[in-house]
Amino acid sequence: MPHATVRKRQRDRARQLRQTMTPAETLLWRYLKAHRIDGLGFRRQVPFRNYIADFVCLSAKLVVELDGESHDFAEQQKADRDRDDVFASEGFATLRFTNDQVVSNLEGVVDVIRRTARSRVQINHED
Repeated sequence: MPHATVRKRQRDRARQLRQTMTPAETLLWRYLKAHRIDGLGFRRQVPFRNYIADFVCLSAKLVVELDGESHDFAEQQKADRDRDDVFASEGFATLRFTNDQVVSNLEGVVDVIRRTARSRVQINHED
């Protein structure tokens, strides 16, 4: 994420989200933490402008979002697109998965993250 001043309220909210992760977030975090995917570092619940991204790999400029049932509604889907556009304006790609996808197909989700991150790291190194 571009370095920017983070308001205390947003920093506190990110800290709270890290302490109360959903079961799907906890499961995925076990694979993302400690550079377990091709040595890439991920951070969780990262303040980004007015948002907090679920997981971010800075070197790959990749945001990974996990969506619960509330994201099934048209209004929330538009908000998600707007959020993704903000990430894209800073050069970040966004991958979105449902909580159910993580729980039922963790290896598949990790594989998509791995392939996407790998290709983005190569692209970023060529720039």
